[in-house]
Amino acid sequence: MLVISITLSYLYHSLDGPISDVLHYKDKELISTLPLQLNNLRKKQLFTDVILCSEGKGIPCHRNVLVSSSPYFYAMFCSSFLESQKTRIDLQAVPYDILASIVDYVYTGSISITMELVLPLMEAASMLQYVRLFEACSTFLQGQLSSDNCLSMMRLSEILHCSSLQEKARELAMRSFSDVVVSEDFCELSLPELVSYLEDDRLCVEEEQVFETLLAWIHHEPFSRCGTIHDLFSRVRLRYIHPSYLFQFIASDPLVQSSTLCTDIIESVRRLLFSVGTLCPGDLEPLWAAPRRQNCKEAIVVVGGRKNGERTSRDAMLYDEQNRCWQWLAKIPTRLHRPSYISMHSILYVLGGLTTSAGGKCTPSNTVYTLSLKTNQWRIGEPMLMPRYAHQSISYLHFIFVLGGLTADGQISNQVERYDTMFNQWEAMAPIPTAVLHPAVAAHDQRIYVFGGEDAMQKPVRMIQIYHIGRNLWCRVENRTVKNVCAPAAVIDDKIYIVGGYTRRMIAYDVKSNRFEKCENMKARKMHHSATVVHNKLYVTGGRFINNQDNIEDSDSFDCYDPKTDSWVSMGTLPFKLFDHGSVPLVYLSDKSLPT
Repeated sequence: MLVISITLSYLYHSLDGPISDVLHYKDKELISTLPLQLNNLRKKQLFTDVILCSEGKGIPCHRNVLVSSSPYFYAMFCSSFLESQKTRIDLQAVPYDILASIVDYVYTGSISITMELVLPLMEAASMLQYVRLFEACSTFLQGQLSSDNCLSMMRLSEILHCSSLQEKARELAMRSFSDVVVSEDFCELSLPELVSYLEDDRLCVEEEQVFETLLAWIHHEPFSRCGTIHDLFSRVRLRYIHPSYLFQFIASDPLVQSSTLCTDIIESVRRLLFSVGTLCPGDLEPLWAAPRRQNCKEAIVVVGGRKNGERTSRDAMLYDEQNRCWQWLAKIPTRLHRPSYISMHSILYVLGGLTTSAGGKCTPSNTVYTLSLKTNQWRIGEPMLMPRYAHQSISYLHFIFVLGGLTADGQISNQVERYDTMFNQWEAMAPIPTAVLHPAVAAHDQRIYVFGGEDAMQKPVRMIQIYHIGRNLWCRVENRTVKNVCAPAAVIDDKIYIVGGYTRRMIAYDVKSNRFEKCENMKARKMHHSATVVHNKLYVTGGRFINNQDNIEDSDSFDCYDPKTDSWVSMGTLPFKLFDHGSVPLVYLSDKSLPT
């Protein structure tokens, strides 16, 4: 001992500095092999002190191992319960094979989960309070989820009180509702269950299908369920249903007609739309105020225009905000020079424009093309009353208004026509008092505002022309602030933003105070660009700009203006340089891939 002491003292003083007198040693091998050694002792029945019994068979175990693995056994053996004194514990509620698998799991940390075993295993894990094993079974079942079984999985999760499985099953049901409604389980839903789905903001389906879904559920057991029509119908978000579908299909459905409450709702919608008002009747307000479902996303669609300074483009493309990339849509059927572009009820409209025949002859068109993102196919709509190009279009409620433009003889038109999407027909409206070309046009609170533009002599027109939609009347207001040509306008809240127009400036017209406000300027003097609003932000695409040498260039810019911060930020670029194009917001189901 004296030699060892002298040696340690020598080692300590021979080093440059003092050494630690503690070594924190961790034997990882001992930790990893200990459960296996305990399992070997269990199999040899060495030091076992309790037997778990089921179906007349027993499994020798170590009390301390069970206590350390589960709150259930801790309470059983570490309390005054009678079981704490027993050497044999009866667990008849757990099948023997399941109990044996759980004991193996306790000693080894491993278990094989199959479809045949997963349910009794979950029940036993819940009873014996093996939380991680219970969640492992839940994870296994989540991997088996499909649109065919997610409703039955929902019921199972409620029985087992498994919130993780319930959440995943419901998430799949919301995302794949179109497939779920044709499963065998759907028509067996109770009324409260169906209502909970129809009320859920995460439901990935269009409102027309929500209505068709509730009809299918009622018709499965018509005698007992027909009285539920109003309770279910009030969950349909009528504001986002195309008016023609609402009034021609829904309103004429026998089930709907059988309910006074349903017909009252439809009549309230009819009065609102026909009055061209913005204030809802009191009884309709809760239904009309319901927001779009979360999976209905607004996206920017850029369409048509002059591409790379060459011929007119037939391209249409959608901006994927999440991936910050452009997705190509179906091409416009015909090359159209300076048509107008508008969106309504999730449909893109391309109206009029100048067409060129094989012989080179240019002719104004009254053709209307429509594109729905549901099919990604172009269709021909009801044609306008008169052919025109370089005109403006604006939407309000269920109407599309077409204003001005150029006629076949190249004259500036003052004609206005209105398309009623409810009845699929056009009608002539009161003409614009002063015919102008390239004005900024916007609609707000029953009025259409036409700012500036240029006259037949290409001189700026310094006035605001205001059209009252309900009265079909125009008025004019002279204003020296207005001096815009080839500038788009867009509405955010109670302000109309006029973006550029041979200038960098952007101004906002407050319709409540009848005043203009100066906003942050754009980076360049811009014209023939397009602007649209998505999520209360203003997006400006392409156009032509005047560079520092006063030369005109085409642009591929893609910029965003935030009115809250009065600031601009670049969103990157378009796939190519573009001007005289359209830029509109379109709603689509984000969890559904677009047809190709």
